[in-house]
Amino acid sequence: MNKRKNGFTLLEVVVSLTIFGFIVLIIFGTFRLGISSWERGESIKDESQKLRILFKMISGQIKSAFPYKIKTKKAEGDYLAFKGNSDSLKFISSVSFKKARPEGFVYVIYEFKKNGKEEGSLYYYEEKVLNRDFFENTPKDELKAPLLEGISGIKFEYYREENKDKNWREEWVDEWDSKEEKELPRALRMKVFKKNKKGDREYEFINIETIIPANRFEEIRVSPIRAFRRTTQETSP
Repeated sequence: MNKRKNGFTLLEVVVSLTIFGFIVLIIFGTFRLGISSWERGESIKDESQKLRILFKMISGQIKSAFPYKIKTKKAEGDYLAFKGNSDSLKFISSVSFKKARPEGFVYVIYEFKKNGKEEGSLYYYEEKVLNRDFFENTPKDELKAPLLEGISGIKFEYYREENKDKNWREEWVDEWDSKEEKELPRALRMKVFKKNKKGDREYEFINIETIIPANRFEEIRVSPIRAFRRTTQETSP
């Protein structure tokens, strides 16, 4: 009877190495898939964080819109600097993107423009309020910076309060001109749209809705301190 010698045959070694190779390949593939998923998750997380900060800044700037009155010698008279339609908006704000603490007010423009057939960008422009005719001037396109890219559309909506004297009902409107309205909208809504990966469907990517506290212009002829002193003197015995 022949006794088998100690050790492995060549066939057994080849089979073992093949199985070991498959195991290593599976482990390595799983490891790479895990790393890719983690990197993709971190990338989405970073992008979401940046968008969250950006939309918070936009909301804060719109919320700080101010009923700044433009002084004019034209027959139409003075008017409030606020004008918007469905895809663009220009107004005066006390909050700046460029400076943490702006000295005075800033003139702001948001404007959506198509870069191609499917996508476009939200462009942004800001300047300090200095001269008288700034609101009527249109800045050059090269001065506008892309604020949000890779989107398919923007829609601004403006909340109008009920006014029985003007026969207005409470509603959201697509346009707002303070020359006619004589005040700022009570609230503003901005919808951002994107295309899906196939490009055959548009969906609402984000919706910002904010109240504008200082929507009316109130001309103060007497400073609050002087008014308080005068009231105290009049009521004292």
